[in-house]
Amino acid sequence: MASIDVNQAITSHKTATIRNYNTQPRLIYRTVVGVNGPLVILNEVKFPQYNEIVHITLPDGTKRCGQVLEITRNKAVVQVFEGTSGIDAKNTVCEFTGDILRTPVSEDMLGRIFNGSGKPIDRGPPVLAEDFLDINGQPINPWSRIYPEEMIQTGISAIDVMNSIARGQKIPIFSAAGLPHNEIAAQIVRQGEHSESNFAIVFAAMGVNMETARFFKQDFEENGQFLLLVVGFQWMA
Repeated sequence: MASIDVNQAITSHKTATIRNYNTQPRLIYRTVVGVNGPLVILNEVKFPQYNEIVHITLPDGTKRCGQVLEITRNKAVVQVFEGTSGIDAKNTVCEFTGDILRTPVSEDMLGRIFNGSGKPIDRGPPVLAEDFLDINGQPINPWSRIYPEEMIQTGISAIDVMNSIARGQKIPIFSAAGLPHNEIAAQIVRQGEHSESNFAIVFAAMGVNMETARFFKQDFEENGQFLLLVVGFQWMA
């Protein structure tokens, strides 16, 4: 029987515990110890990372996706994007990918409609990605930005005169219940000049109902804006 070098075995074990898991193999656990609302708590997790994406497989084969929100020693709290109904502590399989959430991007996204997870909901084919970008982004250095000079005319005098909007500028427009804020947002999209060949508009609506989403979709279609638009809707819970 061949002898085992203890020091070599210890070195190999240390190497295995600190290696980069951003590539295969991914780590799979069946150590769910609790479910609380949209959160799943796992025990005995090896080197979890903040914002790490977790693929969850339910006992019936349903697949869901989540993100690590909190880490306490070898415990990890995962927020499940699609909800936690049907998840049990015994038969649920959690796969830690070792990577953050990235969204596929390409020029094929123009004229398409996506949900909050970046998946097409317009019955079209999946987007053939040219790159996968981190959704968390990076802080923007205001000194390195191009100075906003090109004005977007909304046709609303109170905005154009008192609080004008320029391309590349972030300006909140507040509204109240009963006011036509949806119509104003759609009008701003229509008024955006697109004389440049590399110009496009990304329209994102969060917490809207189906009626509001249908209004924007119909307005963009009627005014021929979809060719220069990327539309995303996050439905109201």
